[in-house]
Amino acid sequence: LALTPLLEGKMVHAEDIIIDAKSGVTGAGRSPKEMTLFAEVTEGIHAYGTGGHRHAPEIEQGLAWASGSDVVVNFSPHLMPMSRGILESIYVKMTDGTTPEDIQAALEKRYTDEPFVRILPFGVTPQTRHVRGSNYVLMGVVKDRVPGRVIIVAVEDNLVKGASGQAVQNMNVMLGLPETMGLEIEPLFP
Repeated sequence: LALTPLLEGKMVHAEDIIIDAKSGVTGAGRSPKEMTLFAEVTEGIHAYGTGGHRHAPEIEQGLAWASGSDVVVNFSPHLMPMSRGILESIYVKMTDGTTPEDIQAALEKRYTDEPFVRILPFGVTPQTRHVRGSNYVLMGVVKDRVPGRVIIVAVEDNLVKGASGQAVQNMNVMLGLPETMGLEIEPLFP
């Protein structure tokens, strides 16, 4: 969601994208594994699939459709000591003439009418707890200290937006029902 409008608008370099993702243990799959036992995960962070994660080609393929050209993504997921949620820090190099404010404006324009995507004010980053148990995606844009670069931080609940909520939303669209039917649930807090 964060990269599609930027690649379509040729606002970022398609060959220089870094996605640093943090996921709760449910993001690493359902099958029991020692690395996802909460006693093993608690009090630490673990990078997995670094340098060759199985989802990297799928991410590149989806983004290439938006870009119209090949996309190169360095995708590095990390397992966090929480049950659910995904936080992505996405680092991109802007094309000449593009500003961080242009990136913010492009995301706002693209998602202004999307009921489950919220773009935060420029410089504000979301937290996973802000979407827990909901079908919402929150995104924030931050200017990087490195000239010509910007960071987009996105969060979602992988068990709702990343799975069941997305399925219900797609079903609603396919059946001609209101897209939001059954999904207008506010995030769980605390």
